[in-house]
Amino acid sequence: GALYSRKFTIDGEQISLQVQDTPFVSLEDDTDSICCQEQINRSIYWADGFVFVYSITDYESFRVLRPLHQHIRRIHPNANIPLLLMANKGDLLRARQVSSKEGLQLAAELGGTYCEVSARENCDGVHEAFQQLCQELSRSCGSCNGEKRRGLHLVRPKSPNMQDLKRRLKQALTSKGKSATML
Repeated sequence: GALYSRKFTIDGEQISLQVQDTPFVSLEDDTDSICCQEQINRSIYWADGFVFVYSITDYESFRVLRPLHQHIRRIHPNANIPLLLMANKGDLLRARQVSSKEGLQLAAELGGTYCEVSARENCDGVHEAFQQLCQELSRSCGSCNGEKRRGLHLVRPKSPNMQDLKRRLKQALTSKGKSATML
């Protein structure tokens, strides 16, 4: 999964948002247990909030959310971590397999908020949903004084974009140094 980093301002405060895309989470052989890569577990350890995205046109993508939440609760049994349940593909109503009522019920059960969006037709809805989660995070971490609320000493993964930029900068500086010595 990719790590995306963005900075923006909410309520006058600069927020640094890192979104870890966690693909390849699936249910094991028709059970309620999930199968996920170790990378996903590492992401769960450092996350301050969660966005569960499923497609309204794919019931299996919805079905994996409850076991994924249970997995997260095993890692963070006592943490009050904000959760957003985001139903995507709201523009494909004719192919709907998951009702809005089911989404709302699951969000209430998991203690999160619910929104239905169409990333294809209205990216503003996606932006507003992430902004709402960040506001919730800002309120819940307001007393953290810049420290992680759980006190974990795990290093957050670096953004691949930043690593790529550093590598290219290093290459550019190295090639300039070589060309300067050749003159």
